[in-house]
Amino acid sequence: MEELTFQEWDTFIKSHPEAHILQTPAWGALKAKFGWKPRFFREGSLGAAILFRHLPLGKSIAYIPRGPVGQGDWEPLWHAFDSICREEKAVFLRVEPDVWEPAQSDFIEQNMPGFIQTEQTIQPPRTILVDLRGSEDEILAEMKSKTRYNIRLAERKDVKIVFSDDVASFYQMMLTTGERDEFGIHSLAYYQQVYDLLAPGDNCALLMATYQGQPLAGMMVCAQANTSWYFYGASTNQERNRMPTYLLQWEAMRWAKQKGCSVYDLWGVPDYPESELEESFLDRSDGLWGVYRFKRGFGGQIKRTIGTWDRIYQPLIYRLYQLWSQKRVQQAGH
Repeated sequence: MEELTFQEWDTFIKSHPEAHILQTPAWGALKAKFGWKPRFFREGSLGAAILFRHLPLGKSIAYIPRGPVGQGDWEPLWHAFDSICREEKAVFLRVEPDVWEPAQSDFIEQNMPGFIQTEQTIQPPRTILVDLRGSEDEILAEMKSKTRYNIRLAERKDVKIVFSDDVASFYQMMLTTGERDEFGIHSLAYYQQVYDLLAPGDNCALLMATYQGQPLAGMMVCAQANTSWYFYGASTNQERNRMPTYLLQWEAMRWAKQKGCSVYDLWGVPDYPESELEESFLDRSDGLWGVYRFKRGFGGQIKRTIGTWDRIYQPLIYRLYQLWSQKRVQQAGH
């Protein structure tokens, strides 16, 4: 097992275009500014960025988001990581692989021995992927008719999409959206760091929808190799009848397509089977249900990863951590 520097890990990631943006050194640098300690390791053709976060009493948790990276048998990787995690006094190692269901029937048995599955996800396991490989007309044709109508309506109502570096204005919209739709948001410093770390490499763009120079909505879209992700979006309470968020999303897809991306990940819908999503989305607005109602209009395919898996090193403290995490989720829901 070889530990790599940021620069060496960047070289490794560039040789693996399938790697998720959450495994890039830029993302590790972002998390390092907000309480995490990134370390990068390679074992043959496989590798992973591991994030460590300190807990009280000198303990920590270890987390691999959307990894490992590369092709091969994962089992030797875990044995090597065991000693690293114990060195960091990790209570457990949490892994959210970048692997879609349905995985091969023996995938878990072969690649995740010694892990247990947990419902305490960090990244949303279910999402919608839009195929960008067709022409713009073909991509639009796959959308719901109401979504196409709203995109054209925004154009007719003089909504303009501009690229911006005004993260502070975007943050003000995030505050409005979080209050209106009742969800938590990051700090201004966090969004600023996302932009500052990813935009110089053309891996992030901040798009604003405006009307007569007034910002109505904004979004940050990120890209890595052939995939683009819609991570953060916000809107004001003004001129919503002009449907700015629809045109904004379409222009972000066009940006991703022009960069050579073939997949646009709408990043996060309620974690229910598609049949239940379609049956209930008109009646529910809690959690991500309102988000699903918006996102489903852009077409695409609902996909789910194989979820979240924990490798436990200190069982008693792990159980206490699970109880504490559950309590936090319950409190956040009230």
